[in-house]
Amino acid sequence: MNKMKNFLVIPILFLSTIVSGQKIGELAPEQPSEIFPSNSWGVDLMFGEGGFGLGTFLRKSFSEDFKGFVDFSFSESKDDKEVEYIDYFGQTYVFGKVNRVFLLPLNFGIQYRLFRKSVTDNLRPYLCLAVGPNFIMTTPYEKEFFNAFGQAKIKYALGGYIGFGADFGLSKSNLLGLNIRYSYAHLFDKGVENLQNSFRSNLAHLYITLNIGIMY
Repeated sequence: MNKMKNFLVIPILFLSTIVSGQKIGELAPEQPSEIFPSNSWGVDLMFGEGGFGLGTFLRKSFSEDFKGFVDFSFSESKDDKEVEYIDYFGQTYVFGKVNRVFLLPLNFGIQYRLFRKSVTDNLRPYLCLAVGPNFIMTTPYEKEFFNAFGQAKIKYALGGYIGFGADFGLSKSNLLGLNIRYSYAHLFDKGVENLQNSFRSNLAHLYITLNIGIMY
């Protein structure tokens, strides 16, 4: 009997040592966040009501949650009343259109990362807010698209945008992201004339933007 008691004492002491060192069901320690390079640069491929747009951006991290950025883009702005028709030869035209209008905003903004502690680093959602000067270019619609830039006129506006997006992946060199932004620009005169006798001083657009770049 004494031998049996001694045999049982050894595993009991072993088990008590394990239990005292680690509680059953104890959570694994939280993994530290990935550290990404502070700077990034790339291009924006923009899809909006006016068609396709193109831009570039530069970002700088101030902390794990905040980034500052500057971006510049080029896209077309159309009047909501524009209706495109296709003629017998497959050419498109808009009745009453006087000018093509293009937006060239230079924005300065801040980006705030969301849910950093609750979402994996493979998906990094954020909110962004930007303001800056807008250059509004008009070209005569009656001229061929590229030739019309020879008679381009520039106006100035103040604008910006608010948006929501996310960066994807764990690469420390390549950047891939997507965001949705609502942009707004205000001209301080009667505005621009897309359609004859129809002037717009407030230009608002919704864009879906694909971000492609590098981090360094």
